[in-house]
Amino acid sequence: MTYAVGFLLETGLIFASDSRTHAGVDQVSTFSKMAVFERPRDRLLVLLSAGNLAVTQAVVSNLNEAIDEDNGHDGLLEAPDMFAAARVVGAALREVHRIDAKYLKEHDARFHATFVFGGQIRGESPRLFLIYTAGNFIEATADTPYFQIGETKYGKPIIDRVITRNSTLTEAVKCALLSFDATMRSNISVGPPFDLLCYRRDSLEAGRKLRIDGDDAYFTYLHKHWADGLRGIFDRLNDPDWAL
Repeated sequence: MTYAVGFLLETGLIFASDSRTHAGVDQVSTFSKMAVFERPRDRLLVLLSAGNLAVTQAVVSNLNEAIDEDNGHDGLLEAPDMFAAARVVGAALREVHRIDAKYLKEHDARFHATFVFGGQIRGESPRLFLIYTAGNFIEATADTPYFQIGETKYGKPIIDRVITRNSTLTEAVKCALLSFDATMRSNISVGPPFDLLCYRRDSLEAGRKLRIDGDDAYFTYLHKHWADGLRGIFDRLNDPDWAL
């Protein structure tokens, strides 16, 4: 299982993903689920993935091969805008489906992959997309400034209560890490290390990129104080007058 989230804010973008994969309780591995495509002073694109690891890795490999081959306007670094770039990712996903889907089906394996894709290309504002298994996608708006993929249900409540389009990058980082804390508390298939990338609007280059381990000092601080704070608030709430 995977958990990943991307935020689209007035001041930039935040991307975060876990790196744990499971093929049974005794087969736990670590793979990065964040891919970064960058041309300094022109574009910064980030792709977060969830689903069948072989499928998502094949998509990323195809995207990198298209860049390495320098084949005109077919690659992410040549896309004229973010919408076109999202279509490049969708096309790469459909190509992997064309080649592999029937073989997966023969072995009772599910073809499933979703992506959070965002960034900024010079000449337009930062944008964020959610790309589905079919290769189609939707775009984040002021009313919905974030997308999640993978094990989304545990981290969603705090994001819905805290994040708006006007949230700061720092607030979004803190909220993202708390959403990971909530998820890993309830689902052991999600866990550190976490990959985190902060992008400041109009910089057109990757900002702070971190890998956060489970014993990271700040993550440990959030883990403890968030739990203590929730318990304290719970204890201060009035009991119902019909309690036994």
